[in-house]
Formats: sequence, C-alpha cells, structure tokens
Amino acid sequence: MRITAGLVALSLVMNLIECASIPALADWPQFRGPHGDNHATMKKPPMHWSESNGLRWKVAIPGKGWSSPVIADGQVWLTTAITTQPNEEDLIRKALRNDFAEDKTIVGSVESHAVCIDLQSGKMLHDVALGVQKQADPIHSLNSYASPTPAISGKRIVCHFGNNGTWCLDTDSGKVLWKAEYVVDHSVGPGSSPVIVDGVVLLVCDGINEQFVAGVDLESGKELWKTPRPSMRPKNVEQHKAYCTPLIVESNGIKQAIIPTAQWIVSYDPRTGKEFWRADHGEGFSTSPSPIFESNLVVFSTGFMRPVLVGMNLDGVGDVTSTKVKWQATKGAPTVSSPVGYDGRIYSLTDSGIVTCIDAHTGEELGKRRIGGKFSASPLLLGNRLYLCGQDGKVTILAANTEMEVLAVNEMGEQLMASPAVEEESLIVRGASHLFNVSTE
Repeated sequence: MRITAGLVALSLVMNLIECASIPALADWPQFRGPHGDNHATMKKPPMHWSESNGLRWKVAIPGKGWSSPVIADGQVWLTTAITTQPNEEDLIRKALRNDFAEDKTIVGSVESHAVCIDLQSGKMLHDVALGVQKQADPIHSLNSYASPTPAISGKRIVCHFGNNGTWCLDTDSGKVLWKAEYVVDHSVGPGSSPVIVDGVVLLVCDGINEQFVAGVDLESGKELWKTPRPSMRPKNVEQHKAYCTPLIVESNGIKQAIIPTAQWIVSYDPRTGKEFWRADHGEGFSTSPSPIFESNLVVFSTGFMRPVLVGMNLDGVGDVTSTKVKWQATKGAPTVSSPVGYDGRIYSLTDSGIVTCIDAHTGEELGKRRIGGKFSASPLLLGNRLYLCGQDGKVTILAANTEMEVLAVNEMGEQLMASPAVEEESLIVRGASHLFNVSTE
C-alpha cells in the first residue's frame, strides 16, 4: 500500500468517540444495524435450526435482491427487483460495453420494489412498485439490481437502487413521499447503502465516470450538498469505482461520516458535506467493505486487487496520510464483506471463507480459521458468537475468540448473500427466494 506524504493541520481532540444517532435497541434501521458495526444482542441467540425446522416463519419474496433487511416498529423492510428476459438488442448493449463483459449479466427491464413484512406473523404488509427502467445497465453476475440496503428514520424509509432511483416512503402506508435521481456509471451495478444522520440522507455515488457524496433532505428529497471525491491516480477508470456505506462516529458533539473509496478514505461533515480529513490508502478500488470503529481506531479494507486492512487514528484535518495510519495487515483482508470488531479484536472474512482474528491495536494476526465456501455477507456479532452466512446456504456459528471454534452449522436451503438483521427475539435472514425469521421461542 502506497502511503504518500500529506499536509497535517490542526488536530481535533477526540476523547469520547461513539456511534451517533442510535435508535431504540429493538430496531435494526440500516445496513449493519443501529451502530453500523453489525453488533447485536438477543435474549436467547439461536444455535441450531434449519430451513424446515426452528423457524417462526418463512415468506417468499418476489424478484431478486441482495439488500439486507431492516427492522423498525414491528416491520421488516427490504428491496427487490423484478426483471424481464433480455432481447437481442440488450445482449448487444452488454457486449458493446467491453469492460469485463464475461463477468456481467444483463436483463431486459427492471422494476424496483420495496417490500414490508410483519415481524411477528410474516404477513406481507406492503409490496410497493417504485419504478421501471426499460434499458437496464449490465451488472456483475454476483450483484443484483436491489443490493443497497434501505435506511429507516422515524416513519420514513429510504430505498436506494443506484441509477434506477432513490425513493422515500411512509412506513405506515407505503406511500411514496419523494424520489431523487443520482446517475453514475457503476460498471457492475449499485452497492452503497444510504445512511440517515439528523435528517440528512447520505448517498455515496462512486462510479467509473464520476465520484461524489450527496446529502439529501429526508423531509423533502431536495439536495442539501454534493461533494466530489478526491482526484485519483489510475488512468483506468475501472479503478475509480467503489461501493462503501458510510460509518457515522461522534466526538465531542462533532459527527463524522467516514467513507472509503478507491485510493482514499475520507471523513465528511454530514450536515454540510465539508471534508474533515482524508488519507491515501494506495491502489485499492471497488472498495466495498464498510469501515468500523474499534479500540479508538478506524479500521477499513482497501478493496481489490490486493486488499489491505488498515487501522488509523480518527483525529486530524486535511491530508493525514503520513501521520494517522497506525498499522496495516496484508493477510486476511476482505474484499466484499465488512469486518467486525469485538473486545479489542478484529474479525475479517475473505470471499473464500477464511476468518482471521487481528489485534485491533497492532494489526497482529491472533488466529485464523478456514471455513471454506464463498461469502459476501458480513459477519454478525451476536453476543459472543460470530454468524457467517454463506453463498452455499449455510449459516456457520463461531466462537468470538482467537480460536474461533465452529459451534454449529445451519442449513437454510438457498443462497445467502445479504447480511442478516436482528430483533430482540428474532434473527432475520434473507435468502435468494425467501425471508426467514429464526426465533428464540
């Protein structure tokens, strides 16, 4: 990883740093939960179940989507996309892109939906058709047209579909309140999830042609600010894209939205879009894992091609590349799933099913466990256990210690790509075709 010299200005003294805008613990209102760290508690965390045994309910979800479910006020929301078969013209459009075309898929049209399920009964409360894109962009074969996770604040839910649009709905009625459009060339489809901070919706748009972060008013849908990302070195525009979801932290009443992108990690003021600090992390791109905050350090992965896990201090102003990076771990860094921190340790899951335990203070490897299989979903820390949802339909449970013993393996019967959500008595797991409520009852 290249570390370039940077101008260091005045430091922000940050003594108490914690996740901001935390709702009731019973809610799971955004990607990776109320804190954005994939930490959860349950009265009786489930250990053994299967697709046909130990479920409160199982409900079929129309279409396809890899967005994670979110929970608020007894409702489970998720997004999905209903597609049509491509015709000859669509296949020609895909071939003309000529950028990793062999790894991409294309459809005819895409209809974006927001779906709401009753948490207790599994009854479908809303299935809202939001809009149709008649000429869909190609996406990576492992992606979907509904991969960004919605975000809930109060009685409003924001559903983001990348170029297909961003909608805000009333959670009681399912009525559309506003729509916004931010179009960039994602190259392989959308991935960044919205986050809501004090009435501002943060939308991350890191395409191959343009990269920026936008702040949208939750009430009206009007743009409050739009901040371009820092300039990048690579001549290949494919190395300019990224798919990160913001992490919100607070210190001395100052909130920061920390958002990695290709080559850079940047901290913004979520109210104004003003940049607090930035650091050059090297040549990483297609950066997808969300950053975390553990042991007073921001920890993030640099992305493809050779991911590096980086721990850095949060304080600073301007370019802090040369002064705030504390450690780098070149082994075990994820390219898709987000790491999770616990008790001074970082747990990182690779696409090929290797879990690495890293000392959060030093970056030293403390342990490694090979699970096998393919993984895209982020590990969930439930109590003192790690829950890993695999593409093979298995949920593997590990002890959250340096040995990471396998405690249980549960078969769900279908592909798992989305990160699970948690309510006090329910583990909500999304599969390729169904939504599952794994209950402690």
